[in-house]
Amino acid sequence: MILITGGRGAIAGELLALLHADGLPLRVGSARPADLAPPPGVQTVALDLTDPSTFPAALAGVTAVFLYASADRVTDFVEQARRAGVDHVVVLSSSGVLGLLGPEPKHDALAASHLAVERALLASPIETTLLRPGSFAANARAWAWPVKAGRPISLPFPGAHTDPVHEKDVAEAAHAVLTDPRRRGGRFTLTGPESLTFAEQIDRLAAVTGLTVAYEHVTPEQWKKETAEHIPAAYADALLAWWRSTDGRPVDLTRTVEELTGHPARPFTVWAADHIADFTTP
Repeated sequence: MILITGGRGAIAGELLALLHADGLPLRVGSARPADLAPPPGVQTVALDLTDPSTFPAALAGVTAVFLYASADRVTDFVEQARRAGVDHVVVLSSSGVLGLLGPEPKHDALAASHLAVERALLASPIETTLLRPGSFAANARAWAWPVKAGRPISLPFPGAHTDPVHEKDVAEAAHAVLTDPRRRGGRFTLTGPESLTFAEQIDRLAAVTGLTVAYEHVTPEQWKKETAEHIPAAYADALLAWWRSTDGRPVDLTRTVEELTGHPARPFTVWAADHIADFTTP
């Protein structure tokens, strides 16, 4: 039995479809299981990674877990997983833990959270595989509202580079490490195929959608104020520090997606085409 956490997420949904096609026994967990609509035969369960009371039922009979990195009660989760007999956990972490670019993880709230989850698993007897994607292409969804409203996208660092990776590539990588014993216990850094500035991503989004997509260069303080209702201050500061560190500086790319899946990572234009409705549907 494989437990997929974060069941309402895009990566979890793609992974669920792949594993279901393999005919494997699956359980998908979510803090709001009523919102899930899994394929026939797939169990759903209430699982809130901040609430240890939901762990025992979710983990009963499970041997492998795809785990979204939530540091709040990770020690409790790991202990309950060990008691339940889980022998393999695939962690959806972040390349931010590597400290290769930007601030060190201990000074980055986002990376520190992922690092805490990694360390809790690695300190346990459970075999742990780490997936460390860089920037998700899906972060561009944050631009959907201004695009549909005909307003410019606020960018504090239009020239900052990221390595946007498609959620399908991350899901396929997770599928590979969950189903191929040779991949178990690996540390995999996943990137998209290109290092693109935010301005370049916006140009490509406009080309794919046929829309006029503009951006406005704002100060970090203006951006932080605009996003205060949606992004906690510590996370906003971490993002700004990361973007500042890659402003005008291409990020390192890997071929790990291709090595795990057998095909090159999908470019940002493919992601944009797959999600064109996000930017064009009222």
